Amino acid sequence: MTIMSLYAKQLVRYPELGISLDFSKLPLDDAFLSSMQGRIDRAFADMKALESGAIANPDEKRMVGHYWLRNSSLAPTPELKAAIDGPLADVKAFGRDVLDGKIMPPRAEQYSAALVIGIGGSALGPELVADAIPAAGLDMFFLDNTDPDGMYRVLESLPLEETLVIVISKSGGTPETRNGMLVAQDFFRKNGLEFAPQAVAVTGTGSRLDKTAEAEGWLRRFPMEDWVGGRTSVMSVVGLVPAVLQGVNVDDLLEGARLMDEKTRRDCVKCNASMKLALAWYKATGGKGEKDMVVLPYKDALVLFSKYLQQLIMESLGKRLDLEGNEVCQGISVYGNKGSTDQHAYVQQLRDGVNNFFATFIEVRECSADAVEVEAGATCGDFLQGFLRGTRQALAESGRSSITISIPEVNAKTLGMLIALFERAVSFYASLVNINAYHQPGVEAGKKAAGSFLALLGRVRGALGTAPETAAQMAARLDADQEAVYHCLVHIASGDSSVKWVQADCADEDTFCKA
Repeated sequence: MTIMSLYAKQLVRYPELGISLDFSKLPLDDAFLSSMQGRIDRAFADMKALESGAIANPDEKRMVGHYWLRNSSLAPTPELKAAIDGPLADVKAFGRDVLDGKIMPPRAEQYSAALVIGIGGSALGPELVADAIPAAGLDMFFLDNTDPDGMYRVLESLPLEETLVIVISKSGGTPETRNGMLVAQDFFRKNGLEFAPQAVAVTGTGSRLDKTAEAEGWLRRFPMEDWVGGRTSVMSVVGLVPAVLQGVNVDDLLEGARLMDEKTRRDCVKCNASMKLALAWYKATGGKGEKDMVVLPYKDALVLFSKYLQQLIMESLGKRLDLEGNEVCQGISVYGNKGSTDQHAYVQQLRDGVNNFFATFIEVRECSADAVEVEAGATCGDFLQGFLRGTRQALAESGRSSITISIPEVNAKTLGMLIALFERAVSFYASLVNINAYHQPGVEAGKKAAGSFLALLGRVRGALGTAPETAAQMAARLDADQEAVYHCLVHIASGDSSVKWVQADCADEDTFCKA
């Protein structure tokens, strides 16, 4: 009788997909699994309910349907299935027409570039796909912040007459996206071009953006559904419109996700990679986020995957209250970049510093440069593998836990598999710790606070006079917080040469006035 090694026991493999997950450096023993059985059963039940169309976001009374996007037959009604199939066909037809030159810009023979304007999930997913998958379509550019210097750096690099602009916002009122759109419109206008004939809106039906695009005669509008959240929207029109324009085979992206969904739909812990991933997170963090997740993909093409997972995991799991309203302050902090780059940046601390993390290595087995020997009998790919395995072993020797995910190559299908693997792990983990993974009250609170600051900024700008005044003096006049007023004054003075800022030894004594 063969005695199974720890490595073999803790390995989940899907040979037909080419993907495997190695939990031997963060082993899930029978005692731990037994102790979690009640939570596991509930998580499997919750996933079934979610995929069946239950209200999975009770705060907003919404279903959560991103799993239906890659298999519309799962949609609970014919109307929802049609809402997936119809736009998908439209997106693919639109992409073909643009790339074939059937849809042309007003002042050029063909589009050569696309500018995506969005924020959060409305930009990060498309950016990940654009960076990870080489394709022969349009060159992709992004405005994903409200930094004017960053915007103009991108806009000035565009072949403007050959650029298709995609504005993505579910509500149409997201400030960062709206700001980027207005700056882009102004830039087009100043360069003697009309914006609307080269603009596409991806937004909710009837939203502010939808109405604007209709009134101004934009080139196309594609509908976003309210049952798809931003951080899980990459396989909706949000991600598919940019992807088809880039020339990505979106059917492969969707197929990879669908296949992973099928594999991780089984109520079998040992053969369900997403459930095991969620359980490993639970064990590593004590079910309370006690350790961070360091994501290290050993492939340049996946450099943005760490950033993508940061939003997916932290926005989904970072919650103050559980489903019963108890204060639990859940979450898992995620950071990372890529191996072996990060080995020279922070592996010293990972091995010898505070043991407050677990690592997730991502291995890509194929390497196109493997034929070149950089040393006798060793290629660049050999070195990359050596660094991955060496770092993993060095961390293990120092009592640091890790998970290793292996895929054959980076393409649309394997990227779809990876995204689905983690999406389902997030859903399972949320059930294990009894939180709502699909709302974001903290994000909304941040937006509200930003709005309050902008309102105060307007009041401060209007109150500035020619007589020098400290922040405390103006705060008293406006009945406002002194610190907030001070930051308003510094911001105004930094961007407006007509405002004079005299700095004293103490910030409380700084004065501001119109010059």
